[in-house]
Amino acid sequence: MGERPYILWFDEITLSDIPLVGGKNASLGEMRKELKQLGVNIPNGFAITVHAYHDFIDKGTVQEWQYLMKKPNVRENIQDILSDLDVENMEDLSEKGSRIRRLIYSLEFPREIIEEIVKAYRRLCKEYGEDTDVAVRSSATAEDLPTASFAGQQETYLNIRGEYALIQACKRCFASLFTNRAISYRAHKGFDHFRVALSIGVQKMVRSDKACSGVMFTLDTESGFPDVVYITGSYGLGENIVQGVINPDEFYVFKPCLKGRYKPIIQKTLGSKEIKMVYAIEGEGSTKNIPTSASERVNFILSDEEIIRLAQWGVLIEEHYTKKYGRYSPMDIEWAKDGITQELFILQARPETVKSQTKRNVLETYTLKQRGRPLVKGRSVGEKIGAGPINVISSVREIDRFKKGEILVTQMTDPDWEPIMKIAAGIVTDRGGRTCHAAIISRELGVPCIVGTGNGSEILKGYSSATVCCAEGETGVVYEGILEYEVKRFDMEHLQRPKTRIMMNVGDPDSAFHLSYIPNDGVGLARLEFIINNFIRIHPMALVKFDSLPEDHVKKEIEQLTVGYKDKKLYFVDRLAQGVGKIAAAFYPKDVIVRMSDFKTNEYANLIGGSRFEPVEDNPMIGFRGACRYYDEDYQEGFGLECLAMKKVRDEMGLTNVKLMIPFCRTVEEGRLVIAEMRKYGLIQGQNGLEIYMMCEIPSNVILAEEFCEIFDGFSIGSNDLTQLVLGLDRDSEKVSHLFDERDPAVKKMIQWVIERVKQKGKKIGICGQAPSDYPEFAEFLVRCGIDSISLNPDTVLKTTERILEVERELGLRREEPEREALAAS
Repeated sequence: MGERPYILWFDEITLSDIPLVGGKNASLGEMRKELKQLGVNIPNGFAITVHAYHDFIDKGTVQEWQYLMKKPNVRENIQDILSDLDVENMEDLSEKGSRIRRLIYSLEFPREIIEEIVKAYRRLCKEYGEDTDVAVRSSATAEDLPTASFAGQQETYLNIRGEYALIQACKRCFASLFTNRAISYRAHKGFDHFRVALSIGVQKMVRSDKACSGVMFTLDTESGFPDVVYITGSYGLGENIVQGVINPDEFYVFKPCLKGRYKPIIQKTLGSKEIKMVYAIEGEGSTKNIPTSASERVNFILSDEEIIRLAQWGVLIEEHYTKKYGRYSPMDIEWAKDGITQELFILQARPETVKSQTKRNVLETYTLKQRGRPLVKGRSVGEKIGAGPINVISSVREIDRFKKGEILVTQMTDPDWEPIMKIAAGIVTDRGGRTCHAAIISRELGVPCIVGTGNGSEILKGYSSATVCCAEGETGVVYEGILEYEVKRFDMEHLQRPKTRIMMNVGDPDSAFHLSYIPNDGVGLARLEFIINNFIRIHPMALVKFDSLPEDHVKKEIEQLTVGYKDKKLYFVDRLAQGVGKIAAAFYPKDVIVRMSDFKTNEYANLIGGSRFEPVEDNPMIGFRGACRYYDEDYQEGFGLECLAMKKVRDEMGLTNVKLMIPFCRTVEEGRLVIAEMRKYGLIQGQNGLEIYMMCEIPSNVILAEEFCEIFDGFSIGSNDLTQLVLGLDRDSEKVSHLFDERDPAVKKMIQWVIERVKQKGKKIGICGQAPSDYPEFAEFLVRCGIDSISLNPDTVLKTTERILEVERELGLRREEPEREALAAS
């Protein structure tokens, strides 16, 4: 074709060819040329260039709809139709978009274009077989730029077979350059309609209809946390995920540990995956949705080995594009597994355009100032809060009745909904995961969105207004009424770091990535109780003794929660390891001190199946809790599961920044017994850098500080329990609660004493109790005592840091480790 080729094979294309083949095809060619040799599988195919598009528009002949032609040629007619478009007027947009598409459908391809397409298709058939099935994907010349996402603006057609079907699919792709949503998107982004042209990618189909497919991001899509690969997927062809039709499986893999011998899968979430898209009739070029089987729904779509391989490919792709662009470039990648060959493939990759553009030197937090009645829950998208009147829209045909500032509630969205999504105060959908259309676009628009509520559109019909809250972790909540909320912004660019290590108390894995952006020196207290209560919910001994449980509702509930696990104990180990792993990854390589479980017996009894294994105590606060449980035959095997989970975090995931801490250790001998118990499960003090700390929360811990130093590597003061036991009171008793005060002279004397003695022994000591979070003057007291670290509730870190810096300046103290300072600020 000389200087104006109609066809270029992927192997002939690089990123420099975006003006000729669009972002999608240029990226495919770049990966085929550069990454295939590194083991990344990409199906072969070819691009139909923009020359074909221009010649189709300018030289194609109109066979029908001649009455649409008011100007001599198609291009001028399209310009005329769009000349007075009101993009905010849904009716006008719809009418004019429809006229343009009818005009394009009526065009016949010039003969030379058809010949080139057919010739290329026949060559592809020689490689893959007669009438090979292909995906026909639109690739606009302005799409997939590092700063703008045109995701979903143009069409893709799957399972296209035969020359005639291919030509018709190409024509539909060209027409999709003028869908309502594409016209609206270009207008709002300031792109000239005729500065954007369309190329088409024709790519061998991966038979994911017989396996699975999905989307992968090389950062966390909600927080922008860069050190993870986030993978979603479901059975069948991938369109259902993008369209938000199903709730997919989700996986997080920690990048820094991927290159070793580790399997750093820090989270696996089972999606419901109700349906899958498959070929309708073999060889007829169409698709359909069918229900997934019961066994498919309760099993993950990928093995751990496949999850790791995809993540490794994601990192290779990100590294290549980062080098190519000369700056950090996280990627949005489509993948598929072929059910015939069992091979994994990358289908396309584009730069991620939302979180990668976010400036992180300003920390913005949203907080509800009042509580309302929760109406529905789902997966939160973003971290914001929005409130307004509820408008339940059941069909795209009704979007003209949506008004700015309302809460959009619907089953799911697609690109046709975008004109109203950008004016919504919040978005709620019944279906979809965090990589569906609603999630992608709401992130780009900065609109709070909750997806996958199940029946949100039904429930919310009966309410007039609501608050959409995405500021409480991964679970988003729609509250009744318009609630007051607060937005705080902190400029962290010039924030100094004190000599005293400022750590955080973190219990919820879902909030860990967000919290990691607060300037910190790690996690001083990661509580297992939150993870066990919220992510596991079952008493560990009920899993150990599952086979001997009576056949009742408790056993049935455990079976439902642990579906897919033949060995019920592994459910506890995996869930606990993933919860801790996510927290440890968020703060890696800084220390994360994980306290082994410290429920009281009444709290353990509230877990599913727990009442069968717990004694009834009059005063659980000073009863069967902490260290004494771990070596007792009634809980020994339950503690073993905790140990196996921590071993998995450190040895399998590679998160050796995890340190372990023993709570409520009454005697020195008890400390030795617990450390011996941990050894049985491979948690050997000093091996692979394992440090074991102790909570200092009982007067005996202070009195025998030197003796405890012989056993443990460090200490963390639990000021709540220490105050109760020093003053001899129950803080939950209304009669004496007014006496509870960590600032009491006796308590402060004990704390000062233990800090001095532990430091004399050359061991580390910090505090993780509530007091320094509640009382800035208490934090000041700790600094003057020479404490090594103070672990605070996240919402008090910034203000307490400022106070500590003032005290340290007065005392002439300053941080002397610039490399650590840079790490803490990162």
